[in-house]
Amino acid sequence: MSLHAKRVIVLVLALSAAVVGIWAAGFPVSFYDDFPLPGRKWVSTLGPYNEHLVRDVGGLYLALMVLSVYAWRRPTVAAVRMAGAAWLIFNAEHFLWHMLHLDMFPTIDKVGHVVALGGVLVLSILLLLPDRRPAPTLDTPR
Repeated sequence: MSLHAKRVIVLVLALSAAVVGIWAAGFPVSFYDDFPLPGRKWVSTLGPYNEHLVRDVGGLYLALMVLSVYAWRRPTVAAVRMAGAAWLIFNAEHFLWHMLHLDMFPTIDKVGHVVALGGVLVLSILLLLPDRRPAPTLDTPR
C-alpha cells in the first residue's frame, strides 16, 4: 500500500476522531443521548449517564485525532505505523466489546455497529501493512 493511500486513511481516521471527540468532550449529554444520530441511542442504551466517562472518551478520541493529524502532515513510515498501532489497540478492544454486547439493539443498529466499528478497525490494520515499493525501471538496479 502506498504512503499516499495511508495518508488518506489516517486523515479519514482523524476526521472521525474529531467528530466523536468534539461531540463527546464538548457536549457530553448530547453525545450520550444522540450518538451516532438523533434517535439511535447507541450510548444511552448501554447504561446510566456518566459525564466523566463521556468526556474522557472525548479526550481519548481527540488525542487519537492529534496523532493522526501529525501522521497526515508528516507522513513518514514510522509516524503512519505509530498512528496505525495506536488506532489498532483502541479499535480492536472497542470492536470486540461492542460485538459482545449487541443483544439490546435493534437489527439496524447492530449492522451500524459492525459497519462503523469494523470499518475503522480495518483502516487501522491497513496503516500497518508494508509499504508498496515502486516497480523497478530499466534505469534502476534490481
